[in-house]
Amino acid sequence: MEVIINQEEGKTYVKLTGRLDTTNTTAFQADIEPLFTMEHPDIELDCTDMEYTSSQGLRAFLMLQKSVSARGGKLVMTNMKPQVREVFDITGFSTIINIR
Repeated sequence: MEVIINQEEGKTYVKLTGRLDTTNTTAFQADIEPLFTMEHPDIELDCTDMEYTSSQGLRAFLMLQKSVSARGGKLVMTNMKPQVREVFDITGFSTIINIR
């Protein structure tokens, strides 16, 4: 999983590329660690090139959502491929995380 984080006019854009699974979830969590300390975060996760997420990846997204909410921020996931969106829908995560 490749993670690219950019800041633009008070908004944080995160580009996700590849597969998020048990082999790289720890590295992914380290990559997004700065997002857990921002005040009033406004974060957009661009999932255009994300191919897959495992249950451990879902857990990482849930932890991020909880952290963002606790700090009065916003988190949205965009451009999700149908096979990835299906995982979020089946598990109920699409009701927890804003997906556009």
